[in-house]
Amino acid sequence: MASQILELYNAYEEDPSVKLVIIKGEGKAFCAGGAISVLFNVSWKEAAILFSTAYTLDYLIATYAKTQVSLIKGIVMGGGAAFAVHGRFRVVTDDTVFAMPKTALGLFPDVGASYYLSRLPGFFGEYVGLTGARLDGAEMLACGLATHFVPLEKFSALEDALCKANTGDPKIINNIIRDFSNKNPKLKEKSQVFRYIFFVCNCENPPGKLMRPHQYTLKHNVHCKEEEADKNKDDWISWTIKTIKKASPTSLKNSLRSIRTGRLQGVGQCLIREYRMSCTVIRGKVCRDFFEVPIYYFISSIKRLQST
Repeated sequence: MASQILELYNAYEEDPSVKLVIIKGEGKAFCAGGAISVLFNVSWKEAAILFSTAYTLDYLIATYAKTQVSLIKGIVMGGGAAFAVHGRFRVVTDDTVFAMPKTALGLFPDVGASYYLSRLPGFFGEYVGLTGARLDGAEMLACGLATHFVPLEKFSALEDALCKANTGDPKIINNIIRDFSNKNPKLKEKSQVFRYIFFVCNCENPPGKLMRPHQYTLKHNVHCKEEEADKNKDDWISWTIKTIKKASPTSLKNSLRSIRTGRLQGVGQCLIREYRMSCTVIRGKVCRDFFEVPIYYFISSIKRLQST
């Protein structure tokens, strides 16, 4: 699929008749990501070619010359998130569910995730990357993963309006999307965004402050949350601790380091580094956590997302 989309993107960029590119999913989901099971059945060199194609496509989307609109309905997770988040306009809706559950699989948030997660407010990107927390459309808009929220009943009309406009002018496209948008969708009472900002930004560190690695380690993070959970018996904090402890320790450390490094790198640098990391993981020389994680975990995760 990545190869076919890459060919189309290259062709559209050179075609003067194409003014706007709209990317959406077929069916109920936007994209649940790549077929992880494929990596178990190919050599690491063959896997490296697959990674190369996917990462090249991600870079093209992130640096595309023409205006793009991602219409994100349903599940958007893993590699599918790159198709959506790297685009200029990222439109979410009522049933959108974002997740990056890579640490539980022995992997790490890749496909440019160290670029866009590192640019979320405070340490929220680190939290999302380490825990694989699910975010709905309102939460994606609140933290900056999305640019617009359009109610589900207006999604088809928005697409029609974009097509009829016959323009790639970003200002015009933005105005069209805004006409259909709900600018302040209500966050649920137990929103991941609210809970995280309250606990981390208010209780531990000022919002947006970047600490040095020795000041804010993974061990320190878990220890602080355990103390807070003991004091307040907070279900959200307990869930965070449980999720982190179930994940691959090596993946957690790789993910945290990758996202922090991404703060100071451009999208191209992040993708190159993540490509090298992916090849190292798939070779299994340093750590074999990825090969020891049952594939049913990944499949069951998708089914759970589809049922919510």
